[in-house]
Amino acid sequence: MEKHSHYFYVLKCADGSLYAGYTNDLQKRLTAHNSGKGAKYTRARRPVELYYHECFLTKREAMQQEYRFKTWTRRKKDMYIEEKRIKKEAAHEKDTEKL
Repeated sequence: MEKHSHYFYVLKCADGSLYAGYTNDLQKRLTAHNSGKGAKYTRARRPVELYYHECFLTKREAMQQEYRFKTWTRRKKDMYIEEKRIKKEAAHEKDTEKL
């Protein structure tokens, strides 16, 4: 993880629901959620796992993505995450081919 990065993240809760948030330290935030010191929503839905994240250059960009994500239906959220994962895997494969 890069220093001074801003993250939009999605947690998958024990009940299968998703929780979206912003942080500048993913590991610290995940630990807080799982220790019961995170958001009220996740306290009763532990354990949670980091399901997805994106890195942004500014806090504003990360928080704007968090806001957009929270307005979507569950189906759209799942489709967005799957699409981003596919693109990331394709980019990784392309980079691997260059080696």
